[in-house]
Amino acid sequence: MPRRLAFLLCTWFGLGRMPKAPGTWGSVGALPFAWAIQYAGGPWALVVAATLLSLLSLWAIREYLSHWPGEDPGEIVIDEVAGQWLTLAFVPLDPLLYLIGFVVFRFFDITKIWPVCWADRNLHGAHGVLVDDLLAGLYGMGVMLALAHFWW
Repeated sequence: MPRRLAFLLCTWFGLGRMPKAPGTWGSVGALPFAWAIQYAGGPWALVVAATLLSLLSLWAIREYLSHWPGEDPGEIVIDEVAGQWLTLAFVPLDPLLYLIGFVVFRFFDITKIWPVCWADRNLHGAHGVLVDDLLAGLYGMGVMLALAHFWW
C-alpha cells in the first residue's frame, strides 16, 4: 500500500507517466488543485498546502526511489506540483493570471537559473528531486508578485 500511494503521489495520479513533457503535465495537473485550495482558503492556504505537499513528497519520493531506479526520474512530478503552487500562491483567481503563472514556473523550472541549477546538480535523493522545483516556484512567485504590483 505505501508503494502504491507513493507512486500515485509522485506521478500526480499518473500525469507523470504521460509520454511527452511529464513535468509540464504535472504543472497542468497542479492548476485545478491550486484554484480549489485558493478558492476555499485564500493565498496563505495555498502556501500551507505547498509546504505540506513538499513534506509529504519527501516521503513519497524516497519510497518511489527505493523501488524504481533513477536519480530524478521524469515521471516524478509531485515536485512540479509543489513549485507550481508556490508560483500561484498570491495570484488572484483569474484564468489568464494562472496561465501566466504556469508559463513563468515552467520557464524557471526548465532554464534552472542559479541557484536552481546548483540544487539540481548538487542535491541528491528526495531533496535533489524536490528543492530545485521549490526554488523555481519561489522565483515564479517573485515574478508574479512583481507583475501584480504593476498590473492589478
